[in-house]
Amino acid sequence: MAESDRVSVDTIRVLGVDDRVLHGDLYCPPQPNGAGLLLVHGGSFMRGDRGQLRGYGIQLGRLGYTSLACEYRLAPDNKWPAQIDDVHAALARLHDLAPELGVNRNAIAAWGNSSGGQLALMAGALGEHPVAAVVAFYAASDFLGPGARAHGAPEAMTFLLGEDVSDERVASISPINYARADFPPTLLMTGNQDDQVDWRDSLAMYMRLVDVGARCELHIFEGAPHAFDAQPEYGPGCIGLAALFLGRHLLAAAAASSPPTEVAR
Repeated sequence: MAESDRVSVDTIRVLGVDDRVLHGDLYCPPQPNGAGLLLVHGGSFMRGDRGQLRGYGIQLGRLGYTSLACEYRLAPDNKWPAQIDDVHAALARLHDLAPELGVNRNAIAAWGNSSGGQLALMAGALGEHPVAAVVAFYAASDFLGPGARAHGAPEAMTFLLGEDVSDERVASISPINYARADFPPTLLMTGNQDDQVDWRDSLAMYMRLVDVGARCELHIFEGAPHAFDAQPEYGPGCIGLAALFLGRHLLAAAAASSPPTEVAR
């Protein structure tokens, strides 16, 4: 592969709350299509890093998508809303860089896996910065639902929320409670043998979004466990489904993007 055909990867600075310095990995495609994604890693809010979704950054780059894989402060040392605050900071940085990257600010999506999927859904729900679409893999959507309660929620969520695990507080971080007709178009993927996040969370989120008139699609993989997309038999199919979804919901807006220019890093 010629150097000009490679997806470039550069680490950039992101200023978070109180000018806290965070970092992100910027994946720039050889032929940008004008659309961008914020990639948010998983790890139960307690572990993981921005390198977790490197494979997606490169594969999406080969399809023309510009991606920023972000980091966020981890629990239990950092309590909510530190995590979503840092995701918002990274999303703001991607929006700021968009003109230099040849990305249309109206064509930026949030993509996350597991806890990153919950954060991607919350970024779309809260709308602090425009999110044109959401892709969420095996994401918890209802921390008061039966799946979460089977794992000890809400009492077990002190690691993330501190001492206040009241129903009101827990509901406030549950994406399902933000469903509305203008929720960003959403793609949900999960496996029905997931022992960490009940697959019914994705089903419930899908049903709630469809019921309120939002655009959503759901793919449930029979026999698939948590993090199934890391397995070679699933990965390419997940990219294909995501590419079809993003092509439908992002590329029309991206077509209005100006030609890419070199970004200062």
